[in-house]
Amino acid sequence: MEGGFGSDFGGSGGGGKLDPGLIMEQVKVQIAVANAQELLQRMTDKCFRKCIGKPGGSLDNSEQKCIAMCMDRYMDAWNTVSRAYNSRLQRERANM
Repeated sequence: MEGGFGSDFGGSGGGGKLDPGLIMEQVKVQIAVANAQELLQRMTDKCFRKCIGKPGGSLDNSEQKCIAMCMDRYMDAWNTVSRAYNSRLQRERANM
């Protein structure tokens, strides 16, 4: 595949035709990556503000433990909310 949106973008070599299914999958992957990056950034920001009093060259033991616990709790909460959201979406789709 050449850079950008060249004729080989769809991977089929079909004379410049774009494969909508392939494009949709690539967009879904890009969205998933962006969501993961945003989750990691938010978690880092929140846990840093909560656990790091005076930034320095290294973390002491209490800061390391706080960061680890904060990140674990953040991920647990995110997973709980994500499961509830997906469950609700499935119920709503079933009622359509």
